[in-house]
Amino acid sequence: MLLAALAAGAVPALAQDAPQHIVVVQQMVRAARTAAYQGRDRGPEQTDRFSRKVKLGRDGRVSIGNISGEIVVTGGSGDEVSIDAVKRTRGDQSQLANVRIVVDDRAGRVDVRSEYEVGRSRNNNVSVDYTVTVPSGASVELKSVSGSIKVTGVRGAVRAESVSGDVTTTDTPKVELAKSVSGDVTLSGIQIDGDLSASSVSGSVRAKGVKAHSLDLGSVSGDLTVSDVTCDRLNAKSVSGAFEYSGAIARGGVYEVNLHSGTARFVLANPTGFELTANTFSGNIRSDLPLTIGGDQDRGRDNRTHRGPDNRAIRATFGDGSATLTVHTFSGDIVIARR
Repeated sequence: MLLAALAAGAVPALAQDAPQHIVVVQQMVRAARTAAYQGRDRGPEQTDRFSRKVKLGRDGRVSIGNISGEIVVTGGSGDEVSIDAVKRTRGDQSQLANVRIVVDDRAGRVDVRSEYEVGRSRNNNVSVDYTVTVPSGASVELKSVSGSIKVTGVRGAVRAESVSGDVTTTDTPKVELAKSVSGDVTLSGIQIDGDLSASSVSGSVRAKGVKAHSLDLGSVSGDLTVSDVTCDRLNAKSVSGAFEYSGAIARGGVYEVNLHSGTARFVLANPTGFELTANTFSGNIRSDLPLTIGGDQDRGRDNRTHRGPDNRAIRATFGDGSATLTVHTFSGDIVIARR
């Protein structure tokens, strides 16, 4: 799991030196895939099933750590954790015995992990797919090196990280962290008083139906899209990808977007006002809302589109100017639209 920890923590640094780091991450992902899947497509599939139920309590914590394979977690009724797992390999069935599914349970906590026999993990071709039901109020922490993660209907705090695989959460109001190195991150139905961090190195980040205090979004190679969203703080960064925010902004809120290659677009629902600082090296700055720019009221449509080398940076105000929007992109348009 050291590889997963290193890769998942790499996203903030990657934006500073993207091309070199992308190569490194791709090499890490290829190494993980090779170790996890080498030989899986040879011969008939062999499987071994595992099932266990553990009493947890409605507000307990569950963690799952996996090297290769899918993790699917669903919130359910009752106070038990139901663990169903399938070990898979192709060819030599004896390899299944080299992987153990370990379940540690103690008061208020259940930890599940795939444990490869020491000395045999390098050439082991076994993957483990987990299907787990937890009490809906439980908190979950999920980590995978090579495999997707899906979470549905969990009401407790959710943290999910994959090196090579998609991360998807549905009807999970308290997602705190969702990360992938090589895969998309897709979130919906979030309502949290605290902070949400979502990022991918090689993949897009999409969130729908989000209410949070702050959003921290990042991607090196992929789009960032949030819709039906309300937040007080936003920090979004992408090296190669577009950004779109559709929803409400808070009075006094602070929203900052930094892109290298992509268009930044805000589609706002009934904003009371904001102060806009925007610049683009190669692109246009457009607003559907009447802005006050340089002290002159923006009265005409032509004045709402700013082009050319002398108009690549503007400061403007709409309404009461209570919120702050700071938007930078090297190659792309900046658009402020009304929903």
